[in-house]
Amino acid sequence: MSAPAPVTRPKVAVVGRPNVGKSTLVNRIVGRREAVVEERPGVTRDRKLLDAEWAGRELTLVDTGGWLAAGGGLERAVSSQAERAVAEADAVLFVVDATVGITEEDARVARMLRAAPVAVLVVVNKVDGDSREPDAWSFARLGLGDPYPVSGLHGRGTGDLLDRLVALLPPEPPEPCDPPEPPGERTPTAGREDPLPGAVAPRVPSVAIVGRPNVGKSTLFNRIVGDERSVVHDLPGTTRDTVDTVVATAEGEVRFVDTAGMRRRAREADGAEYYSLVRALQAIDRANAALLVIDASAGVTRQDQRLAERLDAAGNPVVIMLNKWELLDTDARRAVRADVADRLAFLAYAPVLAVSARTGLGVHKLLPALRSCLDAYGRRVPTAELNRVLARAQAAQRSPHGRILYATQGAADPPTFTLFTSAKIPPTYLRYLERRIREHFALGPTPLQLRVRQRAD
Repeated sequence: MSAPAPVTRPKVAVVGRPNVGKSTLVNRIVGRREAVVEERPGVTRDRKLLDAEWAGRELTLVDTGGWLAAGGGLERAVSSQAERAVAEADAVLFVVDATVGITEEDARVARMLRAAPVAVLVVVNKVDGDSREPDAWSFARLGLGDPYPVSGLHGRGTGDLLDRLVALLPPEPPEPCDPPEPPGERTPTAGREDPLPGAVAPRVPSVAIVGRPNVGKSTLFNRIVGDERSVVHDLPGTTRDTVDTVVATAEGEVRFVDTAGMRRRAREADGAEYYSLVRALQAIDRANAALLVIDASAGVTRQDQRLAERLDAAGNPVVIMLNKWELLDTDARRAVRADVADRLAFLAYAPVLAVSARTGLGVHKLLPALRSCLDAYGRRVPTAELNRVLARAQAAQRSPHGRILYATQGAADPPTFTLFTSAKIPPTYLRYLERRIREHFALGPTPLQLRVRQRAD
């Protein structure tokens, strides 16, 4: 019997012009600070999907950037993301600002929503007290039904809003039930084992896409997921928050996380840039692997080195992506590869892929490289074979101080080995042993950790 199809959560798009408090309302509904909030327009730009629950009903909120019916360049791209969110939604929360009243932009967005085949609730935000309540009813002129006065900042009125929203959502599909078994002894199904009670489903590996601003991270992200989930524009710093999508591949599901471009240390940033950096660093720490995107036409910069050091410290496998490869001639390509080998020598284990996110050149090599990294990252090796490898390594080249008495693998993710020694082992000799372990067990594309425990005299 085939496995039941996963239940799809209904999507609720949260839209409105810039700076009406959409992200504040989203944070209030999900119960945590997930969306970046700042008191100036244009902070949210991409579609961000967040799971929420109300009265036992699970749903997915889609936070969007400020919707501007008029504009060009980046504004048009952000508005396009909001339009896509509405097209895919089961319901829409149209957020307006009670302290400003109906603006020309509000009226334009309302005209678009009236033509959309989806239920719309007008959410009048920033109604922080009773004195603001009468102002909310002026928004009935938008022609989208009775407005709902709320305060996203304080939570006022959000319960009534969510009650109405849940009532508008499509009914939940009935839970699938197994057909009754025929009488008699149960026959086990070949090739299938029933899950144990409390068994945990396999975890989807998470891959963070990181790099400096304007190196093509969002273009690469959109190329991988096959959809324009992230706003792409030539303006540096377009991505302000992390955007993630689970991609089904031939080798299983992978979660790709697009992060904000990091151009300075978090302690040197302020406002929205600070929170963007914090989210990007959190994505790195939570990820199982990372794609370090470098603008090949600019070479390896000091900031690229800093990001590489941060990834190396996180202990996760890294794939280096030399983007914009189509812009380089033969000599320039040779020079940038030499630059990577020199300035990122501490990531010598990391695969280096030459790609073009814009044209798709070389992107097909990414998934096999990631699979190789993740397989090596979680691998365990037999203790007896590990000790044979180290014995042969010591026979071929003796340590100037002490020797390895015994070794064992203490952990995976990444592979971590504990060496019991007769004396302190020099770092150069440890690097030699690491290389021998890496080569023998084919652990090339993952970082390794060697821990030394010296025998007490």
